[in-house]
Amino acid sequence: MEDYKNAIEIKNLTKQYDGFTLDNISFSVPKGNIMGFIGQNGAGKSTTIRAILNIIKTDSGSIKIFGKDNIVDEYEIKEDIAAVFDIIPFNDAFNAVRLNRMFRGLYKNWDEKTFFSYVDRFGLPRKKQIKQLSKGMKMKLQIATALSHKARLLIMDEATTGLDPIIRNEILDIFREYIQDEQNTILMSSHITGDLDKIADGVTFIDKGKILLSGYKDDILASHGIVKCTVDEYKKMDKNDYISARVSDFGAEVMVSDITRFRSKYQINICDKADLENIMLFYVNREKKEWS
Repeated sequence: MEDYKNAIEIKNLTKQYDGFTLDNISFSVPKGNIMGFIGQNGAGKSTTIRAILNIIKTDSGSIKIFGKDNIVDEYEIKEDIAAVFDIIPFNDAFNAVRLNRMFRGLYKNWDEKTFFSYVDRFGLPRKKQIKQLSKGMKMKLQIATALSHKARLLIMDEATTGLDPIIRNEILDIFREYIQDEQNTILMSSHITGDLDKIADGVTFIDKGKILLSGYKDDILASHGIVKCTVDEYKKMDKNDYISARVSDFGAEVMVSDITRFRSKYQINICDKADLENIMLFYVNREKKEWS
């Protein structure tokens, strides 16, 4: 097996549409990790994933998967990639048995035994047409197919959106099992940050086509915090020392990216830990700085 440090390496990637630009983005997904790819709808997550899969042509930049160029080595790479989307891409008239026959002809490493073990584990009917399945069952069927050809990289594009918490937890358990083999990697695009709080090793945050944060989740959570103070205390702060502030008549909540430095400068000790949802919320409001 090839020796590569990062399952995905994106450098200076740009794609321009009318009204939206994926703006010179760079980030990496280390091998053996789950990377949460977060951002609002329309932030650029799906555009980035389509570029990784070479579904769209980009204007500039490079993408390497398993250390190989995603365009030059596309067919070889795609044998080892599985992608799961929020809308199932299979024909509505198909069922699990027919999907097995189709994928057996598409992937050299297709494992029929593994596929039907997931089908049975998920409680999926083998012969019921896809159009007769619930959204949760459709998603489980997609995941069953994704995990049945020995893929080393699993790419999820908002795949848990709209699923109930029980099904989402079941799917997250499957991902934990998949990642136990340190050769396997997941890029998981989602705006449900609670799922990523549970399982992600790293986080990449995109907003309006720009990467705002990318790194190990625990490092990001450790450095960020929400400072609670009076409005008067807030007004004395240098705007360069915080991301944004939620201000009301009762006080201010100020998101900072370096808790230690901030505390030493302002001598304010009331600081709550930040979770991914709050980090996303305060960064999204970074341009107006103050909001309510």
